[in-house]
Amino acid sequence: MFLIDSDLEESPEWLLSFDEQLEKEKCDVVYGVQESRKGSLFERLTGSFYYWVLDRTINIDHPKNITTARLMKKPYVESLMLYREREIVMSGLWVLTGYIQNQQFVQKESTSATTYSLVHKLAHLVNVVTSFSSKPLMSIFFTGSLIFSGSVMYALFLIINRLFFSIPVDGWTSIMVSIWLLGGLIILFVGVIGIYLSKVFIETKQRPISIVKNIYGLKRPE
Repeated sequence: MFLIDSDLEESPEWLLSFDEQLEKEKCDVVYGVQESRKGSLFERLTGSFYYWVLDRTINIDHPKNITTARLMKKPYVESLMLYREREIVMSGLWVLTGYIQNQQFVQKESTSATTYSLVHKLAHLVNVVTSFSSKPLMSIFFTGSLIFSGSVMYALFLIINRLFFSIPVDGWTSIMVSIWLLGGLIILFVGVIGIYLSKVFIETKQRPISIVKNIYGLKRPE
């Protein structure tokens, strides 16, 4: 199966080189990767920022500057169809499906000015991160833990100074410690709830636990 965008920025003639590489390297998928991003300086910078955030947030090895164009064998396509998600981030599912996927450097054409604005890019980035990573929720938990722990340590420091060294505590200082202590505790509890929600979120997607590519040593019925 050969998949390609319909905006003519990806050449249909890529099918020939994709098929040649597929047969030569005995892989299951050949996909296109831009050797250098097309577009203006702003478009290239936002694209680099997009993949920089992905590298640090999602739990899959997402290729950079990937294109829609890809040549796929039938078993791979059948495995890809096992996913039942409604909020689909296709590039992430391509990676999750596994198999042997090799890249081929290509150069996209610029047929017109892009209509994919910065707002659309940010919305897509949020969609990808929330679909393939629970790190934002984990960061809430660790932020709350850090604030709460720091507040407890400082509160103990003030108490020790007051009890053993008779150093008075300013009213403003005690109020701020109390605010940080309660604020950190609230953020910590919100993070715990978020972790449970992430588990529910993953379960509702019903992604395949594993995908069997081939079974070796299976006796065929005579």
